[in-house]
Amino acid sequence: MPSLILPLVLLIGSAVIIYLSCEFFVNGVEWVGRKLAVGTQATGTVLAAFGTALPESVVTLVAVAFGASAASKELGIGAALGGPLALSTIAYATVGVVLLATRQRFPHTAEVRADFKGLRDDQAWFLVLFALKVALGLVLFSFKAWTGLLFLAAYGVYVLREMRGESSIAEEEEMEPLRLQPKAAEPRTSLALLQTGLALVVIFLASRTFVAQLGVIGPALGLHPQLVALLLSPIATELPETMNAIIWVRQGKYRLALANISGAMMIQATIPTAFGLFFTPWLLGHELLISAGVTAAAILTMLVTFSRGVISRRLLAAMGLFYVAFVGILVAVTFA
Repeated sequence: MPSLILPLVLLIGSAVIIYLSCEFFVNGVEWVGRKLAVGTQATGTVLAAFGTALPESVVTLVAVAFGASAASKELGIGAALGGPLALSTIAYATVGVVLLATRQRFPHTAEVRADFKGLRDDQAWFLVLFALKVALGLVLFSFKAWTGLLFLAAYGVYVLREMRGESSIAEEEEMEPLRLQPKAAEPRTSLALLQTGLALVVIFLASRTFVAQLGVIGPALGLHPQLVALLLSPIATELPETMNAIIWVRQGKYRLALANISGAMMIQATIPTAFGLFFTPWLLGHELLISAGVTAAAILTMLVTFSRGVISRRLLAAMGLFYVAFVGILVAVTFA
């Protein structure tokens, strides 16, 4: 067995860098949202989500459009299915765990219930699009590639709705000083954009390093590359969103954390799917269908929960059990 010391050091080091970079990113994107007069929810669902989901979308595009082998294209399709699974289970569970650890509770007010029902609409949008992308993966027809345009259009409509919508809770959350201009009560817009952009670059590079080390460690431990791609890579590629959730919940800004996850899921349901439809036959194997089934069950659970307007911290934390179930089913099917 090759030495795993260096890969483990790089794995841990890149995770630390991602977390620290996310500190700069969430600080910068909040100020960008303020400067652009974007509401808190739209800051999370659109600005932050697009930024943190951009690296995964680029990875999917490179795999399906420029991959030289069928395996590369299959990995791209797997990423388009694995990302929503990690977000709907591990990311939501992270919010619940941090809320429990910090002893924070959701306020039981009419405004908060209305805000959660807005997130319910996001889950409904996602579930419809996700069901369509899975259905397309079961059939083969000549003009399937053109259906990718429908997913891009759907995301465009979603962004317009979010940017025009008004948050149901007053935008009164305290803003921390911009890290690049800590003494300014109102930092320059250019510096806010610069900090956010630089943080994204570092997050992207560190995330690539993190994923690469998983590709080394998994096979060294005897794990099949496909298992690594389905079980571990989605966790790695969604690490920025998960780190953002930890930071925002720790700061008491749970709305931004939940909105970031919800917005990232909408991106994962549309843009990587469009890339897959444009450049591959988009046919799903049984492993990906298992992933899709677990994701749909998790989203349906969140949709019902958000509809009630009151969310239990323990229920959020328990969303991680869906991922545990997925791992158990996949391992059982693989080694049966």
